[in-house]
Amino acid sequence: MSKDEVHTDSDIPIKPLYEESDLSDWTPGVKLSKPGEFPFTRGIYPNMYRGKPWTMRQYAGFGTAEATNERFKFLLGAGQTGLSCAFDLPTQMGYDSDHPRAEGEVGRVGVAISSLEDMRLLLSGLPLEEVTTSMTINATSSILLLLYQIVAEETGARPEKLGGTIQNDILKEYVARGTYIYPPRQSMKIVTDIFSYCKENLPNWNTISISGYHIREAGSTAVQEIAFTLANGIAYVEAAIQAGLHVDDFAPRLSFFWNAHNNFFEEIAKYRASRRMWASIMKDRFGTTNTKSQLLRFHTQTGGSTLTAQQPEVNIVRVALQALAAVLGGTQSLHTNGFDEALGLPTEKAAKIALRTQQVLAFESGVTDTVDPLGGAYFIETLTNQVEEAAWLYLKEIDQRGGAVAAIEAGYMQDEIERAAYEYAKKIDSGEKIVVGINRFSEVDGVDQDVFPVDPKQQLEQSERVQRLKALRDKVLVDRALLDLKAAAIEGSNVLYPMKNALRSLATLGEVSDVLREVYGTYMPG
Repeated sequence: MSKDEVHTDSDIPIKPLYEESDLSDWTPGVKLSKPGEFPFTRGIYPNMYRGKPWTMRQYAGFGTAEATNERFKFLLGAGQTGLSCAFDLPTQMGYDSDHPRAEGEVGRVGVAISSLEDMRLLLSGLPLEEVTTSMTINATSSILLLLYQIVAEETGARPEKLGGTIQNDILKEYVARGTYIYPPRQSMKIVTDIFSYCKENLPNWNTISISGYHIREAGSTAVQEIAFTLANGIAYVEAAIQAGLHVDDFAPRLSFFWNAHNNFFEEIAKYRASRRMWASIMKDRFGTTNTKSQLLRFHTQTGGSTLTAQQPEVNIVRVALQALAAVLGGTQSLHTNGFDEALGLPTEKAAKIALRTQQVLAFESGVTDTVDPLGGAYFIETLTNQVEEAAWLYLKEIDQRGGAVAAIEAGYMQDEIERAAYEYAKKIDSGEKIVVGINRFSEVDGVDQDVFPVDPKQQLEQSERVQRLKALRDKVLVDRALLDLKAAAIEGSNVLYPMKNALRSLATLGEVSDVLREVYGTYMPG
């Protein structure tokens, strides 16, 4: 590439100047329309942020349930409007804190939740009818959702007043993260069980957050992020329909989760293109005429992989830039990363600055005053079209391979992401891609930075709590409830109903997961 050539991170060429002629074959009424109208390029609501800003979330979750509960209350006191919870690796993988495989990982990258007792501590004193709660959990999402519901019921909260999201996007785990338990097709059964259960029991809960975030963190381009994520979304819709659900019974509760990286205008174009594509998919492919089923509602998190351990305060600027792109792209909720997250879990200081970044955008910048302020700009509309066209090519390829599940089983998405990550790394190594503080404007001597402390006693305390629970509960009641769960899994009925009974009887997350491991098996990548 010559010095005069400029490309986005998805390798889309950028011209020095965009003019009316770049949109000569572009029909605004078809491609753009008005906010709140098909194909929703300009936003899913007519007034967007004029009524109220996006939901401001800060990801929290570390150590014990009590410690995370304290952080939740700190963030709510600082003006946060929604909770977002991270869980440790044992919880994500279906192991109790006292399991040998949990050794050294309890509470390190999220909160440890092994039982109803832990969930009670996590949610103690929180206004569950007033705040929405997002839970980043996938393979064990059904368990965490039910524990949340049981605790809410114990506090008198009404099911129809409970709002929130479980990530529940197992397909991207096989592609990008690896925190899966069961094989893909058995995992898809649990996903559709959740769709059905929530329709009847938690009508305002978002049953899945189809995640491009982790696909991007694994090294994908912006185009791959939306293409692979929408392909997974198609697979979930198809699975639910095959399970006997009507598309309009579950599609309005689907949501998406996007990354926000540094290529400012490409990120904005990505969000706009993804809305337009999903609306077309739901209308043309699945035949829904229900507007709510056509909406791509999404949460955004700023890019963790873009943060640097070198000169970490510079990350404050990166996060602000990424957050602005998400807002200009029409996000429904937003998490801004702490500037110190390349070093460890965010400190209270970093979490507060990250939240204040959103508040400055919402209340000082003027970006909420009008809907889609960049709409109609020659560059933005051209780039939105180019991102969309490139993403459709990927979707066509995935369809030809038999859909997302078959493409994942064959390693297609994984290989494409690996190639993209390699090419991006080469550009950084060569200096073609500048990263401030890494390959340009670096400093020899760093400044000591406060790092979030990890309490070495937390593993022992949490493990002992699980062991006490197992010793004091009614084991006969638990065993009977687990047998009912096993029977449901074998016969193919909805597992959430007997699962809820088992969890209420104080069966642990690990025990419930073990029952399903026994019936469904575990996934071993080829």
